[in-house]
Amino acid sequence: MKTSKSALTALALALFATATAGVASPPRAVPVTVGGDAVLDACGSLGRVHGLKADGDGFLAVRAGPGAAYAMTDRLEESSEVMMCGQRGEWVAVVYADSGLGRCGVSAPIAERRPYRGPCKSGWVHGKWIELMAG
Repeated sequence: MKTSKSALTALALALFATATAGVASPPRAVPVTVGGDAVLDACGSLGRVHGLKADGDGFLAVRAGPGAAYAMTDRLEESSEVMMCGQRGEWVAVVYADSGLGRCGVSAPIAERRPYRGPCKSGWVHGKWIELMAG
C-alpha cells in the first residue's frame, strides 16, 4: 500500500497541531513606563541586584512582564544597578545599562507617562532580589 507524499505531510501537520495545542504561549509583553511628573525624575529610585543564592543560577532573570510566566529577555548579575520605575505586586519595572546609568534618560523629569524606548534596556524583575539604594 502506497501513501502519497501530500497525505504524509498532512498527517505530520495534524500531529504537530495536536501536540502543540495544549502549550500556552507566554503572555503579551508589558512595557516599562516612565515619567508622569513634570518635577520628579522619570524613574525615582536606584536599586541594585542583591542576595542571589550562591548555589543558584547566579543571575536575576529580566522578564517581558511582571510575572514568571513572561518570557525571559535578559539576565542581571549580582550588584548590577537598576533604575526602579514602577511596581506591580512583587515585580519591579527597571531600566538598566551594561555600564553606568547616567545616560538612560530617566534621571530627569518626563512630564507625560510613556513606555520606555531606550537607549538603555528595560524589563521586569522580582523585587525580592532588588535592594533600594536611593529614592
